[in-house]
Amino acid sequence: MKRGRFGAHMSIAGGHQNAVAAAVKAGCDTLQLFTKGNQQWAAAPLTDAQAKLFRDSLAQAGLGQPVGHTSYLINLASPDPVNRDKSIRALIDEIQRAEALGLSDLVMHPGAHMNEGVQAGVQRIVSALDEAHQATSGVKVRVALETTAGQGTSIGCELEHIGAILGGVAAPERLSVCVDTCHIFAAGYELDPAEKYDAWVDLLDQTVGVPRVRLWHINDSVKKLGSRVDRHAGIGRGLIPVAVFERVVNDPRFGHCPMILETPKGEEDGRDLDLINLEILRSLER
Repeated sequence: MKRGRFGAHMSIAGGHQNAVAAAVKAGCDTLQLFTKGNQQWAAAPLTDAQAKLFRDSLAQAGLGQPVGHTSYLINLASPDPVNRDKSIRALIDEIQRAEALGLSDLVMHPGAHMNEGVQAGVQRIVSALDEAHQATSGVKVRVALETTAGQGTSIGCELEHIGAILGGVAAPERLSVCVDTCHIFAAGYELDPAEKYDAWVDLLDQTVGVPRVRLWHINDSVKKLGSRVDRHAGIGRGLIPVAVFERVVNDPRFGHCPMILETPKGEEDGRDLDLINLEILRSLER
């Protein structure tokens, strides 16, 4: 399969293979999908036949570097022992599903500390990841810690949060990082003009390490810089300067990374919005 460059998050309604068909229709090079329903703690086991059908569909379509996203219910930072235990078990299940589907990375929001403080939340995330890693030894898929907008008590809106998790786990080589353009903008990181973008990448390298970044979510933002509100917009239809997206897609340090759209779905003048946003991204390549 070719290297996946630009793609979008696609629905698994009716089967994981349908996400592949939707990605092909939208002109994607790669795709992101949920391994199961995004509001489910548990789901029916993924059968060998279902996993093979998805992998075969990927191969036939020529889509590379497929990635997954965990359920939004998972909160490894929860101080509630029942919720934390459910979150760990759910993550273990999702890692196993992602491995069976042949995904390269599994994106996960780090968690919310629920007013217990960032340090306590990070410690819970670290121990939970260690437990999940011990239960899934030998898998190739990496859990990708996603940068967050900072809504509520969410952890990950500061690069130092991600760095602390990476520095605390027993097996950091099993983790990667997903940078979301909307989230870092909403968190207050300004990437325009070029000098500010370069300064942010320097900070990223110091706290996380640029090589840890294995994928990007490419989303514009409805809300202003530093709003701490996570609301995505189509490329060029929000408040992030288009120059920021141009810098990201042309930065050789991220040339290996899948760039995934999580922008609003639908049609405009009879054309699929994913297709429109992908065309914009490709037009920015130099």
